[in-house]
Amino acid sequence: MFNGLTKEEVERNRELYGSNIVEESKPETFMDKFKAAFDDPMIKLLLAIAIIMGVMAIFKYAEWGEIAGIVLSIFLVTVISAKTEMASDNEYRKLKSSTEKEKCKVYRDKEVVEIYIDDVVVGDYVIIQSGDKIPADGIVIEGDIRVDNSALNGEAEECKKTAVGKDFSIEAYREVAITITGDTFVDESSLFRGAVTVNGAGVMLVTKVGMDTVMGDMAKDMAEDGIDSPLKVKLTDLADKISKFGYIGAIAIAIVLTSQNVISVGGFNEYLNLGAIEIVKQLLETIMLAVVIIVMAVPEGLPLMIAIVLMRNTSKMLKNNVLVRKPIGIETAGSLNILFSDKTGTITKGKLEVVEFFDGDIKTSYNNSKVIKELMAHCIGKNTGAMFDSECNVIGGNATDKALLNFLTKKDYDKYSDIEVVKTQQFNSTNKYSAAQLRDKTVYKGAPERLLTKATKYINENGDIVEISKQSINKKIDELAKKSMRVLSFAYSESELIEDTLPEDLVIVGFVGVRDDVRPEAREAIKEVKNAGIQVVMITGDRKETAVAIAKDSGLIENDNDIALTSEELNNMTDEEVKGIMHNLKVIARALPTDKSRMVKIAQELGLVCGMTGDGVNDAPALKRADVGFAMGSGTDVAKEVGDIVILDDNFKSIESAILYGRTIYNNILKFIKFQLTINVAAVAICAIGPFIGIGQPLKITHILWINLIMDGLGALALGSEPALKSYMKERPKSRTQSIVSRKMMNQVGFAGAWVVILSLAFLKLPMFRDMFTTSEAHLTGYFSMFVLAAVFNGFNVRSEGLNIFEYIKENKDFTKVMGTIVIVQVILTIIGGDLFSCTPITLQNWLVVICLSITIIPFDMLRKLIDKLLFKDDSEIKEIKEIKEIEEIELELANK
Repeated sequence: MFNGLTKEEVERNRELYGSNIVEESKPETFMDKFKAAFDDPMIKLLLAIAIIMGVMAIFKYAEWGEIAGIVLSIFLVTVISAKTEMASDNEYRKLKSSTEKEKCKVYRDKEVVEIYIDDVVVGDYVIIQSGDKIPADGIVIEGDIRVDNSALNGEAEECKKTAVGKDFSIEAYREVAITITGDTFVDESSLFRGAVTVNGAGVMLVTKVGMDTVMGDMAKDMAEDGIDSPLKVKLTDLADKISKFGYIGAIAIAIVLTSQNVISVGGFNEYLNLGAIEIVKQLLETIMLAVVIIVMAVPEGLPLMIAIVLMRNTSKMLKNNVLVRKPIGIETAGSLNILFSDKTGTITKGKLEVVEFFDGDIKTSYNNSKVIKELMAHCIGKNTGAMFDSECNVIGGNATDKALLNFLTKKDYDKYSDIEVVKTQQFNSTNKYSAAQLRDKTVYKGAPERLLTKATKYINENGDIVEISKQSINKKIDELAKKSMRVLSFAYSESELIEDTLPEDLVIVGFVGVRDDVRPEAREAIKEVKNAGIQVVMITGDRKETAVAIAKDSGLIENDNDIALTSEELNNMTDEEVKGIMHNLKVIARALPTDKSRMVKIAQELGLVCGMTGDGVNDAPALKRADVGFAMGSGTDVAKEVGDIVILDDNFKSIESAILYGRTIYNNILKFIKFQLTINVAAVAICAIGPFIGIGQPLKITHILWINLIMDGLGALALGSEPALKSYMKERPKSRTQSIVSRKMMNQVGFAGAWVVILSLAFLKLPMFRDMFTTSEAHLTGYFSMFVLAAVFNGFNVRSEGLNIFEYIKENKDFTKVMGTIVIVQVILTIIGGDLFSCTPITLQNWLVVICLSITIIPFDMLRKLIDKLLFKDDSEIKEIKEIKEIEEIELELANK
């Protein structure tokens, strides 16, 4: 019994050594996220254009309305982006706050009291029992316990901790450098916050709390900035290309127009004779046209679309046990090339289970033999540290005891509840067995190699006691070991229990194979992820043999070329050597905390988009450095704080869902870029060509505002809701540096844009179309409407790579609603737009002509798709087909074996 600290001593120690709170990163405010949104490359480009046009508006060479439209676009994008991130962060905070705070039992004022772990102080005596989480750093001063340090160092094995005695000095201990792998004395007796007690009981003296603990030190290490997401890299590249296209095009057109002005007046000298005022006026008009071209070239709606599509999908993913902490992490998940995954709880179920039973005849006789079943119930139910609670849940004991009791079932456990246990002997590493003496016999549970040293007989399914064949049993045990199963043996004796001594009349009852089994859904998910071209590497603290067996069972290792390394083998290799075998690497066993960060760094140096799963404090640096960090819902708060995505059910299947949604978002972004760039290319071409063929600028500033802002925002809503298709999981992953604008995309944008330009020139120049309209204002209104409707019909084209433009349209009801709204608003604008939109009402006959011309973009693009399929098969498609054939050949070879 310990007196514990008094109330005054608690307050004094809290003042001296601090509180037991591991500080998290301060939550960002809405304003912080709002400001951060301005780092987007497209937003920066839009701001630059707004400033240029603002200067021109001061001199009355630009419209304030258009500037207001650009500013409004920027404002909407930044607000929606900030709101999305705040919503994701709030969901995480809500989830965290709903989780009950952990408690521990301590001695205070000569009594045992239960307090929140946040209230623990240096000098507290904490009672540690099996299943308890260690609340702070300290030293075992009484008892004998075993802990699991996997949350801190990734090692899943039980670590034995022995007491140093009640007279140990806190001050002396605080001078010792506490490290997980440090001084031998410290390692044998020290405990660290976050570790879990798996067996035994004792008392711990708290020596360090809060940010002074090992967990606190790891939390401090999280300040380093993360790497730019692949989407940000791609958008930066796109913004640069669009800027160059706009600037070069604007300068070239400005030079040509100025040259035309000079030639039209008879030469350079005559041009100078026009006077400074006229020359400046013409130059400003030319500059104005150049700026309009730049404005038309920039896809203002793209940042808005990304913000909207991320916002709409975070709520969908939450229903699939995927909590998105940082919205950009969704898209990044879809771009993964390589995924480093934990084993326990992610690929496996995260708990030990009895997978197989066999008796001395190597038969699975448990359910067929009444006598064996009864004896096994005694061996398990009367020789365990676990028990069933009122709700049939197994509590207490270590992981093995829990697995055995679940195998026994509550019904069989209760069946023999009246049998009294006279005497017990606990398991220890020396004797390797535990025992319980009952009224008529003693039952044993332990390592096969230990019990088989004395057992010469076994009981068969008929209840007969016969000679045992140790050779066949050892052969069976070796087979199960290759499947990563740990085998336990069970026996009984009619002799009394003598401590640390096995009786000569020991009779084997049976054996069980125990293991943390692979999740059935994880096998299918791993297959899907691998088919998506993503390499999965399992990182575990287990032995290499166990890790390889699990990797084979889950489908990670499929042929002799697949490589499994231990941490020691990995660290004997240089980074360049690791890069050479990275493609075939499938398993890293006996992993250390530093291995994860190193592997992320090497993968990123190879240009791979890298994902990392983790749950422990030791995983946090790697989660932060990875392109997308998947934190496990059952993991530590530190891991969840730095992760991009929290997998609430710890299941690999949910990681697959995150990848699918990420690819869906990326594909939807591509659809929108095609949709918008087609409009922009056509508008830029018309604005550039118009002055040279005598049609001026048929699209006015207000027209451009409607096309580039309002319609793009609606287009984002329409295409942002496109459904998640399983076919996306068959696409090859995109590299970090791969341009977001592919050759195929440029073909589509170029063909569709060119067709809109041809339609525009024909509509504006051919007398047959001009004569259909009563006035020139009606003619230009008809052209404006045709341009908008062509964009609407092209929206159907970009939805699908195939000829069926209505494919999966029922799964995206918003698309037809939004496109229908655009058409209705366009009709209304022609009626009431007036001078503001330079519009006038047109006749029904005019509308029929406009619709017939604009709808031709659909068959024209279908022709393009046919030609593209026949003549221009993409290199990536050829590579994909080749890889699929190789996979099929491997599968066929394995099937034949």
